[in-house]
Amino acid sequence: MSAESLDNSHSSSLYCGEEDAAAAADGGSDMVSCDTTDTWIFHNQSPAFDVVDDADADDVVSRLIDRESEIHHMLHPDYLHRFRDCSVFVTARQDSINWILNVHANYKFRPVTALLSVNYFDRFLSSHFLPLANGWPLQLLSVACLSLAAKMEETQVPLLLDLQIFDPRFVFEPKTVQRMELRVMSVLNWRLNSITPFDYLHYFISKLPASSSEPGSFTRFLWSSSDLIIRTTRVVNFLGFAPSTIAAAAVLCAAGESLDSSAICYQRLNEEMVRSCHQLMEEYLIDTCPSAQVKDQSVEPQVAPPSPVGVLDAAACGSCDTRSDNPGSSNQVEAELCAKRLRSSAPDVQQP
Repeated sequence: MSAESLDNSHSSSLYCGEEDAAAAADGGSDMVSCDTTDTWIFHNQSPAFDVVDDADADDVVSRLIDRESEIHHMLHPDYLHRFRDCSVFVTARQDSINWILNVHANYKFRPVTALLSVNYFDRFLSSHFLPLANGWPLQLLSVACLSLAAKMEETQVPLLLDLQIFDPRFVFEPKTVQRMELRVMSVLNWRLNSITPFDYLHYFISKLPASSSEPGSFTRFLWSSSDLIIRTTRVVNFLGFAPSTIAAAAVLCAAGESLDSSAICYQRLNEEMVRSCHQLMEEYLIDTCPSAQVKDQSVEPQVAPPSPVGVLDAAACGSCDTRSDNPGSSNQVEAELCAKRLRSSAPDVQQP
């Protein structure tokens, strides 16, 4: 797909040249490839837990938790304060995450690709300021982060122009996106193989007695937990929890268990944080949709429609359409709700 065809098909779009985005994507013009191991393989046993006994698995989890606290993988504490002080920033982030998740669903990328995209997005913004006024800097960042995550995890990655779908206000030249990718990698100190909740799913699910005693239960818990984890990316409250905490809480929700009665307790986990995260999941991702429960995702995920207008983001709410006739009202209400929750009940950043 050429830049000209994109520009002609979206008359309201502004095609951004390299010079227009130089301020946000300052860096070199050559792409850099890096060798990395897969963070998580959805349909196969996680490579990290291809071990012989429980003691080895416990050791792997312990090392993963140690990596969570590495400074390069953590958000700056002031980042969470921005959401408490500025609802506009909440809305801007939601718009970006919505776009990432829609494109992710359209190309049927692996679940971990969505998590890494959002991880890069938040880590970049936690240490680097981008203006929100005209919209294109955050959109350029969203494209760059999704592209980087896809290159890390996917075997087939769309062209940079083909990645910019769903009627974006701006369409960026490939060289501009490449420069932004380099800028993102530089700001992140080239630490792209981040720990995500998906690294822990196999371990925690295997601790559930039902996962081995009931046929098909392991796969069901895996799909349901993954669905919950992806939904957390849109709610800023979950930024205060470590990946291991989110994974444990998601497995508890998927299995319908409480922390007190569950067998997934692990000595390195902060039980109070897991309990708080579990409660937020029930409030935001389950209780807010009375007709929706944690769904069996054994069927193919629904492909996102070709336009964001009137689209119900499946990652946000599986069965309840909360949009009004005003396309912007839903995000505004969600932003106000998130800001209110952050001020009243959001946990502090989890400490190692």
